[in-house]
Amino acid sequence: MIRTLAVEGYRSLRSLTLGLGNLTVVTGANGSGKTSVYRALRLLAEVARDGAVSSLAREGGMRSAMHAGRRQDGPVAVRLGVATEDLSYAIDLGLPQMGPFKLDPEIKSEVVWAGPVLRPSTVLTERTGSRVRTRDDDGAWTTVPLTVNAHESVMALLADPAATPDLFALREQARRWRFYDHLRTDADSPVRRPGVATYTPVLSPSGDDLAAALMTIELMGDADALQASVDAAFPGSRVVITEDDDGACRVAMTQPGLRRPLSAAELSDGTLTFLLLVAAAHATRPPDLLVLNEPESSLHPSLMPAVGALVASAAERSQVLVVTHAGDLVRALRTVDATTVELTKGGAGATSVEGAGMFDSPAWTWPKR
Repeated sequence: MIRTLAVEGYRSLRSLTLGLGNLTVVTGANGSGKTSVYRALRLLAEVARDGAVSSLAREGGMRSAMHAGRRQDGPVAVRLGVATEDLSYAIDLGLPQMGPFKLDPEIKSEVVWAGPVLRPSTVLTERTGSRVRTRDDDGAWTTVPLTVNAHESVMALLADPAATPDLFALREQARRWRFYDHLRTDADSPVRRPGVATYTPVLSPSGDDLAAALMTIELMGDADALQASVDAAFPGSRVVITEDDDGACRVAMTQPGLRRPLSAAELSDGTLTFLLLVAAAHATRPPDLLVLNEPESSLHPSLMPAVGALVASAAERSQVLVVTHAGDLVRALRTVDATTVELTKGGAGATSVEGAGMFDSPAWTWPKR
């Protein structure tokens, strides 16, 4: 489980360290930094999972990602870190010094250490510039005989189950994190069309395989929980998944007073959004971390208790992080003992935690360049 998320120098997050629980709600007014927290964690996951920093270029590059507020003393840096029970990781990104790709950041340092607290004795892999060293089986340092490109993470080059088990374990852990953000339900969305009837234990980030994911839950997962979640949101309704002779599967819903089920093409945006959340929450292969960014989109406030119950159900099998500005959803999640983090933006444009004192944040130390 992730215990700490640390971000420095990223957009509105000048210096933010958050303690996360099994179910954490990040909330706050528009512009308070909620989206920056979500994007920072997603970027960190992409680096740890794939060793890629190219997604930062798609957001406008390093200069766009840097803290937009008052400049602090010291080198220009975007730092991201996460501490878990077993392994922790931090990366330090700086402005590119040369070369044709001006949007790609340079990786100044990366460190992987054992446990949640960084100490010299807990460091397992350390990268400074292009130099990388790792611990051998006896705990002694070994310099890797490889020059690492400034734009490439050690995760992309060195994660090996035998040679660097710590990097491999961290990468595999990050691959079991799932992020869902503004799932499409418009008239042209693939969600409204038949899917392929294939085993789908995890809903894709786009939600395009909704029909197959729901069919997998019905046939191999907790079908009763699926239908109970639907009934909680739409009393008396049931999801119906059918398979054609040609292997196509279709989603429909029966509703009280209607003589026939309504197909996915006929359902409202809000109903489809809720079905997507159901598929994510009841996945037959629960993720280590489930992150929902503004799940209230397209949903009526009256559905927030049902969404809260759905999220609480998911938290029984996964660590869950919800980013939301919906007060009704925050209140619903408080009833299930969620850890609530309310963000606010100070006069200098920096995001902070509402009501947090100097010593309220989890302990965190950034590796040196």
